[in-house]
Amino acid sequence: MATTLAKAPESVEYAARLEHVSKSFAGPGGQQLVLDDISLDVAPGEFVTLLGASGCGKSTLLNLVAGLDRPTAGSIGTDGRPALMFQEHALFPWLTAGKNIELALKLRGVPKNDRRGKTEELLELVRLKGAYGKRVHELSGGMRQRVALARALAQESNLLLMDEPFAALDAITRDVLHDELTRIWAETGLSVLFVTHNVREAVRLAQRVVLLSSRPGRIAREWSVDIPQPRRIEDAPVAELSLEITDVLRGEIRRHGQH
Repeated sequence: MATTLAKAPESVEYAARLEHVSKSFAGPGGQQLVLDDISLDVAPGEFVTLLGASGCGKSTLLNLVAGLDRPTAGSIGTDGRPALMFQEHALFPWLTAGKNIELALKLRGVPKNDRRGKTEELLELVRLKGAYGKRVHELSGGMRQRVALARALAQESNLLLMDEPFAALDAITRDVLHDELTRIWAETGLSVLFVTHNVREAVRLAQRVVLLSSRPGRIAREWSVDIPQPRRIEDAPVAELSLEITDVLRGEIRRHGQH
């Protein structure tokens, strides 16, 4: 089946580029520096996971790339407007699964007569064929996240931003959705920037893992993940690299006095 997403042109230099990005927020004691001098490229078609302890600024960074906030310093460029997927599915409960996706198509300017067909294609892509008329309360947690993913894909962006989208799911459902996301990424040629605090999830999915330090968030280290896909959480190479990254993460947490 042909998907509704086009692969990023080879001439595009990057899907996302952050150059010396810093972000501060006003706090009780004055300006609080949350992110400090972040420089990061996401190549077209690349899958990058952004890893770090809670409070290190991962979600803040994703919001900046999404254009939901502006950096205090530095610049951010993207290949078109990114699509964003949150931890919560954020589906409208009064709409069916299909109508939730169609809403994204409507906002994108897709003609009304074309929306149903495109929605059915997207539901088939996330393996929810036949779920068009189902209400949100009829869907399991994993199915809701699949609909949320289809809605994000409906935006036809070359860059998908994902903020811990599987964190609330049970281990089996999360593992299944890891497989599905890897398949969809391979089929569509999307670039993905995926935020997580789960080290094994980061290694399971990504071509590159970027670790943020805390207080303020800086890039502490990066790893290329040269493990062939498909991968499993329990695979020995995944476990081995996860242990290495965990040791570095623990060192960062100790260094910044976190618990």
